Amino acid sequence: MAAKTNAGFTVPGMSLANGHKVANALQMRIHAFNDLQLTLKHAHWNVVGRDFIGVHEMLDPQIDLVRAMIDALAERMATMGVSPNGLPGALVAARAWDDYEIGRASTTEHLAALDLVYTGVITSMRKTIEEVGKLDPITEDILIGQTGELEQFQWFMRSHLENSAGELSNKDTRTEKGAAKKAK
Repeated sequence: MAAKTNAGFTVPGMSLANGHKVANALQMRIHAFNDLQLTLKHAHWNVVGRDFIGVHEMLDPQIDLVRAMIDALAERMATMGVSPNGLPGALVAARAWDDYEIGRASTTEHLAALDLVYTGVITSMRKTIEEVGKLDPITEDILIGQTGELEQFQWFMRSHLENSAGELSNKDTRTEKGAAKKAK
């Protein structure tokens, strides 16, 4: 779903069409990040068991940083003359992914499922970096920095899932439920 605009401008040195193309790519990242921050908060509220407090407290700074990422992307879109859309209906209509499948569950189950969520978000970020990098190095730089932070978050989660041989407990899983079940 393309972002909407009333403006007949974008950033200097970029064509209007390319500015809007970059902004539309950012809109999808905003949708993904809005979904991610809600999913992380959901896990924060529903995590139980061993290492509860460590995982519970690890998630809040991630949520805060993802929210800041949303703001940075929305402001970049506005700079390009495109109105960002943070409404839930727009997110649901545009997304190609399903809701997070895990409710009340152990720390290991949530972390295994969230690892798959992060893999999806990071993979999409890398594709967006490739797409916008050809058009706008400023936006590319923003996305690269954000992806680095997301990769670090995923590493924090994976440190709970990794054994001494370097294997993840959710290895070779494709669904959040499958990851949670295998990591149990």
